[in-house]
Order: sequence, then structure tokens, then C-alpha cells
Amino acid sequence: MSRRRFDHLFEEISVQIGRLAPRYALWLHLRERGLDPERLTREETVAFCRDGLTRFLHEHELTLSRRQSLTLLRAVARHDPSVRSPAEWASGW
Repeated sequence: MSRRRFDHLFEEISVQIGRLAPRYALWLHLRERGLDPERLTREETVAFCRDGLTRFLHEHELTLSRRQSLTLLRAVARHDPSVRSPAEWASGW
């Protein structure tokens, strides 16, 4: 369960940009900001979406509309890592 919040963040970014986000680059970007991707809290994830995501996306020549940003923020804020995702259910985890 320790990486679920990071995995969810990555998945939601990918959905909103319409392709796979650079996962390892996201991991490194979070580390550079002093965050531990293995142990992200809800507050840290929401703060990153508000303050650091735009810079990360710009570095990788990606953008989100205001609406996409709000959808992403809402999904990340509502995420409960104790609940298995549909992908985890399907994989038999």
C-alpha cells in the first residue's frame, strides 16, 4: 500500500494528458521537492498538484487545461489508498 498514492497520481496525470506521463521523471521530481514517493500523504499530493505539477508538465512539454487540473486535483484529493483499484482487483492482487 505504500506506493498507491504515487501510482494513483501517475495514473490520473496520464489520463488527463491523454498519454502516459513520464513516470520515472515524476518520481525524481517529487524527490527533488523533498517528498518521498513511497510515502506520499494526501496533503503532500494535493500541494504538489497545486504548486509543482505545472512546472513538471512544462519541463516535459505537457499541459493541462484549467478544467483538467481541477479534475486531477479532485481525484487526487478523494483517493483512498486503502481501497484497491480496479486494476488491482483485475490482477488478483
